[in-house]
Amino acid sequence: MSRKSFPMLSTRPLSDFPCREISKMEIHVSNEQDWHNSDNKNDLVNEQEIGKEIKFSISKQDILVLLAMASLSLMAALDGTSISVALPTMSHELGGTAIEAFWTGTSFTLCSAVFQPVFSSLSDLFGRKPLVLVAIAWFTIGAIVAGVAQNFTHMLIGRSLQGIGGGGIITLTAILIADIVPLSERAKYFGMLSGIWSLGTVVGPVIGGCFAEKVSWRWIFYINFPFIGFGAILVAFSSHFRVGNETFATQMRKIDFVGIAIFIPSSASFLIPLTWGGVLYPWDSWHTLAPLIIGLVGLFAFAIYEWRAARYPMIPPAIFHNRTALISFAGYAVVGLLVWCCLYFLPLYYEAVKGFKPIMSGIALFPETFTVAPSGVIVGLLISRTGRYYWAVCTGWCLSTVGMGLLCLLKANTGTVTWIFLNLVPGVGIGMVLPSVALAVQASATSENLAIAVATSTSFRGFGQSIGVAIGGVIFQNQMKSNLQHYPGLQSLADKYSGDAAI
Repeated sequence: MSRKSFPMLSTRPLSDFPCREISKMEIHVSNEQDWHNSDNKNDLVNEQEIGKEIKFSISKQDILVLLAMASLSLMAALDGTSISVALPTMSHELGGTAIEAFWTGTSFTLCSAVFQPVFSSLSDLFGRKPLVLVAIAWFTIGAIVAGVAQNFTHMLIGRSLQGIGGGGIITLTAILIADIVPLSERAKYFGMLSGIWSLGTVVGPVIGGCFAEKVSWRWIFYINFPFIGFGAILVAFSSHFRVGNETFATQMRKIDFVGIAIFIPSSASFLIPLTWGGVLYPWDSWHTLAPLIIGLVGLFAFAIYEWRAARYPMIPPAIFHNRTALISFAGYAVVGLLVWCCLYFLPLYYEAVKGFKPIMSGIALFPETFTVAPSGVIVGLLISRTGRYYWAVCTGWCLSTVGMGLLCLLKANTGTVTWIFLNLVPGVGIGMVLPSVALAVQASATSENLAIAVATSTSFRGFGQSIGVAIGGVIFQNQMKSNLQHYPGLQSLADKYSGDAAI
């Protein structure tokens, strides 16, 4: 990656904010020149060079909007992470296999990733507020279904509905920050958002472990309702949302129905066979290859349609117009994969290898979760102060790479001090990557494509999470089966034991 300038964004036009004024000035910098051809170094904004000062003061109404979305984001983080340490207990009570247990996480992240661009596209047409309320409704219905589930079929339906709503909440939170806050101040707020999300990842596994061990894992879903009520009330009575200003007929004509119809089934067809390859069916079986190929062809067809035929594309090709965008989107997918692999498979190590109870397993994740939050907040503040984030991107990825390598050193006899230290490094690295990559995505987008660029980045992170849980589960199953076959007395039971490994 070259040490060059990222192009800047303009702040939102005043017409997008009928209730208040953010700034009396818009900064326009050309995005036509790729960032690596510039002479400056990764400046988010350099007000002295521009010769003007950006003044920004957030209103009380905007604070309430962000508070509502922050509480909903915290809820989504709690829900997404608290279930990981409870999977063995849930699998035993519902009579499911390990692959069904891992699908409890995969179904959420899959639906979240697939529907995030849809929510973003529709929010540009119908306004942010209606789509936030729709997302809350989907999440609420899903939490109810999952909470009362009597088998894994019901559980997966509930988790899928939660994923749809959670995807809307995640992407609309990021979009609302971009709506309200100018680029020069955005790193600070995205750092805070990263901190809130990380707080959920800190508390989530402990709460999930407490419920699974002391009460019932069903309370993992019931605990969402206070957050839902608080967030929904603030959203319902707030007027500071971007609103659609076109007629309903015009809005309907601008919905990319064809793109949505291609994207959703193609994404699902691509991701689903990754969860059963080598476990339920061999990798060279038509059961695995057919949906995988169909999904890839469908995604390719979606890209061609959006590029060539769509009048109002769901994902405008313009957001991929330079290397900054491409690298940042790929980075979001990788960081999603890394985080979710840690959250889902480290508890399995602590419980199955170390013999920890669910509560202790959640506490054992503190070296990652307690470092992600402060790292994200501190990096966000530093980027906001200096206007530079190249250093954070590079340092964060270096630490994340080294940290993931260090996790490979975990053994059955690894001492407590050692495994705590090994887990600190990836936590700091990921905490640095999250806010810095978010700013890189926004700095590479034009103002009219800002919302969909933000949504697409969170969607890429969701795809990474889905792939991480899915492929991680497959690797775990295959390794379990392979190792069990080395023991003569267990060869005939290897398939069953690997299938029930979560019990």
